[in-house]
Amino acid sequence: MYFSGVRLFSFLILTALVNPWNLIAQPLEPAAPEVVGVSSQRLSRLDQVVEKAIADEEVPGAIVLVARKGKVIYRKAFGLQTKDPDKPLAFDTVFDMASLTKVMTTATSIMILAEEGRVALSQPVAEYIEEFKKRRKDRITVLQLLTHYSGLRPDLDLSRQWSGYDKAIELACNEIPLEKPGEKFIYSDINYFLLGEIVRRVTGQTLDEFADERIFKPLGMMETGFNPDPAKVERIAPTEKRDGEMLRGHVHDPTASRMGGVAGHAGLFSTVDDTARWAQMILNGGVFDGSRILSPLAVLKMISPQTPFGEGDWRGIGFDIETRFSTPRGDLFPVSSFGHTGFTGTSVWIDPYSETLVVMMTSRLYPNGEGGVVALRSKVASVVAGSLLDLKLDLNLAYRRY
Repeated sequence: MYFSGVRLFSFLILTALVNPWNLIAQPLEPAAPEVVGVSSQRLSRLDQVVEKAIADEEVPGAIVLVARKGKVIYRKAFGLQTKDPDKPLAFDTVFDMASLTKVMTTATSIMILAEEGRVALSQPVAEYIEEFKKRRKDRITVLQLLTHYSGLRPDLDLSRQWSGYDKAIELACNEIPLEKPGEKFIYSDINYFLLGEIVRRVTGQTLDEFADERIFKPLGMMETGFNPDPAKVERIAPTEKRDGEMLRGHVHDPTASRMGGVAGHAGLFSTVDDTARWAQMILNGGVFDGSRILSPLAVLKMISPQTPFGEGDWRGIGFDIETRFSTPRGDLFPVSSFGHTGFTGTSVWIDPYSETLVVMMTSRLYPNGEGGVVALRSKVASVVAGSLLDLKLDLNLAYRRY
């Protein structure tokens, strides 16, 4: 696959057609699907799709939220939070967001700092973390961390005995890249906890403190944060057992766990409604309910391909656009759509062309780590996209893969 002139032109035309920057930001309110050009009969097929996945034991339960043009048109909870039949999934269930931390927290924070001139995406990481420059890493840029083109391996060596946030940063600084920067897409958690460290060094605040002040509280995301209050434990979806104990309210990701629960790649906990507020902020061009988090051009940068020309894996700033991880797009949403997934079973997909967002929360690892959500994500997206009936087609969509 190559980034041909036609393909690039097609993407730029699609971007020009997108007008979320002109929307008036409103709180997410419910509306009948037909009010925003969606077939309720077609959308209701989601019930059968999710119920079958639960019956097939792919997931213990799921919450699906669909919004279009700022209105929630589908919001349902299915199945159980635990095996206890008295513990159904509810809209206030708190989920371990896993890698959605990368885009909801870390990438958004970095872009806030970029807007303020405190971080430059083209600068070497060593400008902010001086000790990172050793062992052939002096030319790796902030942008290459954000797009997973740094050349660093996927994670630290967990077979070694180590613990602590500072120790993780030290080990990352001692890493030797597997590839030259900018040459190959390697999805890496190391990239993102280094970005979290950049936030800490530039602002003097830990990542969780900065994100709470600049993202979560302004958006009214009152159920979102790291290391959740133990008082919430009954509302937190468990993941799986570790060392004989069920993880519930303690981050599942082992590296983030060793780092104390706050890391740039994992550790965030949230609800379906809070996540939808953040996603609608992105769809609105950086503003939601009167709170401006990012500028429209910062959001456009995040959702546009930032990876090297000629490469087949398209990543934005934090966002997945077209890679092997793009299954939440389904079969119908165009390549101008984007999103991210979490290993625990969470996902967000956003299509600015149709002004639609899809949030799905599952704890697919419960109880034995053997569940699967990849097929369900794709089916949910396809049903949603197939329910949108008022779109004016653009021929550029037909050429999105050429």
